[in-house]
Amino acid sequence: MSTAAAVPRDVALKLANWLAGKERRAEAVELLCVGAVSGANDEEGQKLLGEALRLTPDSPIAKAAFARMEGLAGEHPELDAVIVKYTAEAIEKLEKERTRPQFMRAQVGFNNNLKYKDKSYHVQTEDSGLKMPHVITHLFADGGRVIKSHKRSYEADVDRSDIGPHVRALMKAQHMEMVLFLREGRFDEVIAGRAMGGLTQFTEPPQVDMQQVGSKKKKGSEPKMPRVEAPIVAAPVAEAAPARPHFALRVIRSLVQGPEVYEPNSDDVIIGPDGDIPLLGEKFCHPKEAMLRYGSGELWIEDLDGGNGVFIRIKRPVELDFGAELIVGDQLLRIERNPERDNHPGPGPTYMWFSPHPDSSFRIVQILQGGVPGAIKLAGGTTMVIGREQGDLTFPKDPFVAERHCLAEDQAGVIVVTDMGSRWGTFVRIQGEQQLLHHDELLIGRTRLRVELRQ
Repeated sequence: MSTAAAVPRDVALKLANWLAGKERRAEAVELLCVGAVSGANDEEGQKLLGEALRLTPDSPIAKAAFARMEGLAGEHPELDAVIVKYTAEAIEKLEKERTRPQFMRAQVGFNNNLKYKDKSYHVQTEDSGLKMPHVITHLFADGGRVIKSHKRSYEADVDRSDIGPHVRALMKAQHMEMVLFLREGRFDEVIAGRAMGGLTQFTEPPQVDMQQVGSKKKKGSEPKMPRVEAPIVAAPVAEAAPARPHFALRVIRSLVQGPEVYEPNSDDVIIGPDGDIPLLGEKFCHPKEAMLRYGSGELWIEDLDGGNGVFIRIKRPVELDFGAELIVGDQLLRIERNPERDNHPGPGPTYMWFSPHPDSSFRIVQILQGGVPGAIKLAGGTTMVIGREQGDLTFPKDPFVAERHCLAEDQAGVIVVTDMGSRWGTFVRIQGEQQLLHHDELLIGRTRLRVELRQ
């Protein structure tokens, strides 16, 4: 029997995490098992073994490692072969590969499963590295049939100092472009067999028409729309006629009786009971919820800290970060990253006994009054449909939720939310500042407002 290789467990775990991230799961499992049997049968070793079983639950090498750590009788030739494989030289080679400067080798690509018209598709984006500088995206259907391929070269950019992030951004945009083109129906004739798909080589940047929702303003930064100060006039000749407001907020829905429209007399106004637009009777509105600023023909809204937030109705797909909040019907929802899995044994030791972990890239949490969590739903793979009667997360008693209301989807490592033509719309919380356009809709508490810009 071969003796265990002297692979430090922290090194085994570090290299295994890197290998798993590059979709080299078999090598990751082997290293975890070698690390597990390299020391005592303790909590640290069981944690490595648990991670190996998480990656590949039916791994014979992991089962052999478990038997050896428990001192069970029997030969384990497959485990011995792996132990011999990971010599000090092999570990050093992997470490050099892991720390190689970006990026002579191809960057890790994106893979997403999605549904379109109740059929399953797969989008895969790959980079070929600096030796063959191009990014290619494939759309698969029917378990492997290539519907369409997009390709872009970045040969002209290989000398950029930021070539790594530049190519990563190109991969992400091209991946999302393929998903958007599929959902827009551009490949319907190809899918139906009435047109050819094939490879399209682009020279222009990816066409990704994503709605932008304001990001959080940095402390100390100047607002995008500075306050417009009135000029000082020594002595007016005659009293000027009152100026017509540059904008107004029309009330579309309110739970209490109040004005049909708010027409502020100033270009800088506060929304909230202590401000110029009080939203009378709105109990979920902070005394100073947001600030509106008008100038140079543009209207901006800034979310003020401490309130329940201002939500804007999305018109196109929008890219959101983890922690972002949205409103569907009367439901406040938050997008969260799935928690890290804890696979090591309890005290005793007590070994794990569990069902296989579901394949899920994010979860959505319902937020109830008072901020407590309600329903929690994990995405099935990379997608989740929210609706009243159909979907993964349903709210059958909410009349403002459409039968199939919106779609949340992991695309290239970010969450993209798309409204599915619902009557009442999908609203996303503004972080920081956001420009408002004519007929944009806002939701503050339970009050729904429509922006009216006036010349």
